[in-house]
Amino acid sequence: MVNGLSGCESHVFVVGGGPGGLAAALALRRRGFEVTVADSCTPPIDKPCGEGLMPDGIDALAQLGISIPELAAHRFCGIRFVSGEISAEAVFPRGFALGVRRTNLHRVMVEQAERAGVRLCWGTVVTGLHAEGVLVRGELVRAHWIVGADGSSSRVRRWAGLDSHLHKKERFAFRRHYRVAPWSEFMELHWGTRCQVYVTPVDRSQICVALISRDPALRLDEALQQFPHLSERLRGAEHGSIERGAMTVTRKLERVCSRRVALLGDASGGVDAITGEGLCLAFRQAKLLADCLSDGDLWRYQAEHRALSRHPAMMAELMLLLERHDVLRQRAMRAFRNRPSLFARMLAVHVGAASPLDVAGNGLALGWSLLTA
Repeated sequence: MVNGLSGCESHVFVVGGGPGGLAAALALRRRGFEVTVADSCTPPIDKPCGEGLMPDGIDALAQLGISIPELAAHRFCGIRFVSGEISAEAVFPRGFALGVRRTNLHRVMVEQAERAGVRLCWGTVVTGLHAEGVLVRGELVRAHWIVGADGSSSRVRRWAGLDSHLHKKERFAFRRHYRVAPWSEFMELHWGTRCQVYVTPVDRSQICVALISRDPALRLDEALQQFPHLSERLRGAEHGSIERGAMTVTRKLERVCSRRVALLGDASGGVDAITGEGLCLAFRQAKLLADCLSDGDLWRYQAEHRALSRHPAMMAELMLLLERHDVLRQRAMRAFRNRPSLFARMLAVHVGAASPLDVAGNGLALGWSLLTA
């Protein structure tokens, strides 16, 4: 008997109990499926990330029946870009965003999954796939569908023969919390030379500071030397956590599903963390997957999964273009500062509150502003 699973049958077996896997389980339960989730870790599961949940991500969670308690998060009203002495900011066109510790988000989602009747198997190692389900430490657990939500280094992806890439790019992220009161109502993105630093308020007395770069050896203390104003604010602040690191992978797979296996979240590809849209994308994929499995049409998931990823991938490419070209970024920053409405419209596009026509119009407006900035 393996963790109470021997002899168990499940409509859907989800490998990976992070936010993406739990979102899939909740979406599937709402469609009437029996769901088992297995993860080798025990909750709450942490992961280095910027810990900002954008308004569209909050909406996607609400569709799964989840709301984040006020005491577990901190609201912010918009985004501020800072590059050298130039800054630009805009509020979200609707709603608000949340800074939420990853452990708090995971705890809330686990509690909701328990209430929904999801079978949760923590400390459980899945060792392979089987024609009739999955293998847990070599023993068969029967399942009709299998969901791989086991992260960017997904074993399910490899076992299912879905590890063929159209393209793959990697960067490196490091995160630490500081015990200092948030100084603004915005999430801040500080642009440096070949790196970015995010500052997200996560409660009334603590912020999350996250670094992203192409250099695996670059750490926060060294990177912060590029940002004297930010360094001054953090001077002497007590650390609220140790520095933790992870890779952020931009990945496009040839396929995200096979006959009985579907991939979700970072296992299914992903966009660079610079967008802050990774969680929202996983939550939307979870709802889509539940709809497709309910209709018995897993192949629709392949096509619509790609469509879901298109907009975040476009925004990632735009922001990474600014990351690679300092002169272009400074011209864009001057345009955003001189035309605040342009930055506000770009933010609306980013959080999904603008139409494809708005995207084209904003692109033309930004291009003209770059020529005249």
